[in-house]
Amino acid sequence: MKQLSGLDATFLYLETPETPMHVGSLHLYELPKGFKGSFHKAVRNHIAKRMHLAPIFTRRLAFMPFDLGHPIWVEADRMDLDFHIRKVPGRQLTVRQAEAMAAKLHGQLIDREHPLWEFHVFDDIKTPAGMPIEGRLVGFYSKIHHAGLDGKGGTVLANAILDLSATPREVAPADPARKGRQAKDLRIGEMIGAVFSNSLAQYAHLVKSLPAAARSIGRAVAGPSAKGADTGGAGARAKLPLQLAPKTIFNVGITSQRSFATATMPLAECREMARAAGGTFNDVVLWICATALRGYLQKHASLPRKSLVAAMPVSLREESNQELNNQASITVVQLGTHIANPVKRMQAILDSTARIKQALASLKSVLPTDYPSLFAPWLVGGAGKAVFKTYGRSGITERLPAIANLAISNVPGPQVPLYLAGARMLTFHPLSIVMHGLALNITIQTYAGRVDFGLIADRKAVPHLQDLADALEAAFTEARGVFVAAPTQEPAASAVTLEPRVAKATRKPRAASKPAAPRRAPSRKAATV
Repeated sequence: MKQLSGLDATFLYLETPETPMHVGSLHLYELPKGFKGSFHKAVRNHIAKRMHLAPIFTRRLAFMPFDLGHPIWVEADRMDLDFHIRKVPGRQLTVRQAEAMAAKLHGQLIDREHPLWEFHVFDDIKTPAGMPIEGRLVGFYSKIHHAGLDGKGGTVLANAILDLSATPREVAPADPARKGRQAKDLRIGEMIGAVFSNSLAQYAHLVKSLPAAARSIGRAVAGPSAKGADTGGAGARAKLPLQLAPKTIFNVGITSQRSFATATMPLAECREMARAAGGTFNDVVLWICATALRGYLQKHASLPRKSLVAAMPVSLREESNQELNNQASITVVQLGTHIANPVKRMQAILDSTARIKQALASLKSVLPTDYPSLFAPWLVGGAGKAVFKTYGRSGITERLPAIANLAISNVPGPQVPLYLAGARMLTFHPLSIVMHGLALNITIQTYAGRVDFGLIADRKAVPHLQDLADALEAAFTEARGVFVAAPTQEPAASAVTLEPRVAKATRKPRAASKPAAPRRAPSRKAATV
């Protein structure tokens, strides 16, 4: 009997029709040349042979008696593949029409009476002009509840259904002896006992971890001491990376209607920009997002005088941890959108992510991903959901201070082509979660030399989402000129390299009479914050 963790269960407790808590992705696939028949049927047959390879396929929720604690995962007593793997109606849809359909599907809740996943197959998509493919273009939209899937679970799922060549690998059949327990096999006493044992274990862990948590929080607040660290000034302290965000058109209550748009750029060039700027790949995509947001707000709303703030997930998973649950937290990063100079905007991002890393070094080990199960469905799922609904529907969202303006997530992916039922995956555009107060989410997925952006938003709050997607690609073009100057040309005024990446508190001031000459920062391996 596998009980959901507190973080996993929270995605269920806070879910409403306006705020579905599932994640997804939209892919374009190229069928082999000469393929005949239905891609939908091919996918259905392919998945049917591999469902035992990933737990998410066959497990469903079972709820505790009287909602005393977190739900548990049980084996589904039957599987309806026609429910889970559906064909999208229509022929010769354009890519934009496929994106619009994915947005519509993403705004609909998953039926909790079934395992929490859906696949939607586009059997025929019109090939865009200039796309160099020989076979037929098809599409695949996946939707999986966040309660049952994080990055580790996503890796297991991908390994189960995808292949490294157009010829699907042979998979051993399921072992009947390893079938999980079904809801009818559970006893009330056993379930209630599991709630109490889980809660006692969580309380014991909380008490045990309090001293270490207090020390870590103290170090994060105090920052590096004068001993053993070059502070660049007596008594200098690191600041926690938390400041209130300015109000924008993104900080509103949302509806169940979604809009979705995509952008793509080459991974190699983004990494080259990161080396030139003295930062990481994550810093570059943050700069691209910041630059696009700056232009979008100037065109469609108003640009705040303060920097926009992005909520950004950080993984708390240890390298050796193999559990298929969510182990992540959220931090915030300053995007420097109020700064017109592109180089100074990048420096603001570098400073902000440096502070985040410094704080997380102390706090990462003590940030919680679980909490006691007892009465959680009442406290979080009842009172918490009521507050959440009121927050979104009453207009309070627009009046309360905002911690962040939008969510930005960077997900590293495989750098080799992948195949599904013989079709080659061409694109990997993610769709994530928006919620009251954060009506825009930009998720970045790297795949096979590409950087695929997926923008999901409340359709009413962000009615011109395609303009923002276009602005992302324009920002990438601008970054080429700013951070990667041609070696045979004199560097333009804006094409200068940044200072070495260190926190402001540790940077020694330069003499005002000697302007620093542009210089190339040492190469760094691309990484996420």
